[in-house]
Amino acid sequence: MFRMVLSNTDVIKNSIPIIAEIIDEGTFKINQNGLSLLSPDRTMVSVVDFNVPSAAFEEFKVEGDVELGMNLASLVDVIKRIKGSDKVIIQSGKENRVNINIEGNGKRRFELSLLDIKTEKPPIDQLKFTGKVEMKSEILEEGIADADIVADSVVLQASPGLFRMSTKGDISSVELEMKKGEEGLHSIEAEGNIRARYPLEYLKKMIKAAKLAKKTTLEFGSDYPMRLGFVDVDKVSLKFILAPRVED
Repeated sequence: MFRMVLSNTDVIKNSIPIIAEIIDEGTFKINQNGLSLLSPDRTMVSVVDFNVPSAAFEEFKVEGDVELGMNLASLVDVIKRIKGSDKVIIQSGKENRVNINIEGNGKRRFELSLLDIKTEKPPIDQLKFTGKVEMKSEILEEGIADADIVADSVVLQASPGLFRMSTKGDISSVELEMKKGEEGLHSIEAEGNIRARYPLEYLKKMIKAAKLAKKTTLEFGSDYPMRLGFVDVDKVSLKFILAPRVED
């Protein structure tokens, strides 16, 4: 049994639709710590790591640990019906059902069927990154948009004092370069010079989460997976793992 009441609905309105662009179904977990989702996409190229702490809810009650296997497209259809001033109540329903009540101008109730989803937990705790960059979300957002007009992938490079994004097409190229201490680049750490290429197809979807937090944390290594994180303390954490596109 569980009941979660959320008044700040932007927490889910600005996250779940983005997640649904990457994974089509997943298992949400509810416990005393809050609501979470850890799931790879079907191609195993990316992983979604989502968490809303219990403190973000106006009311949060749960008995034991609860798992909700859900079709993300169906969930998004309901979330799109939420207006800015509405209150959302998510609670256990009949067997294999979850109830989502929207209270604002009237009270509306949606009932969604739960799925039995079998997936193994991605071993993301084993990842060891050799570089970490913290920057304004809007800067990374612009860098990805710039790269997208040239090619379908982007190269990230970092050294102890420099961060660079670049890509090259048949007839054009684009580059974003930021030095340590420059406005907008909050911090940079790197073990030597690191370089990796990542697919823009996924990054264009993930960067939409920039609306959740003003600061982005980017962790990666040479030809190594990336972790892209958007965290608004006490409200929501949305992180993505993305496999590199290894070059010959």
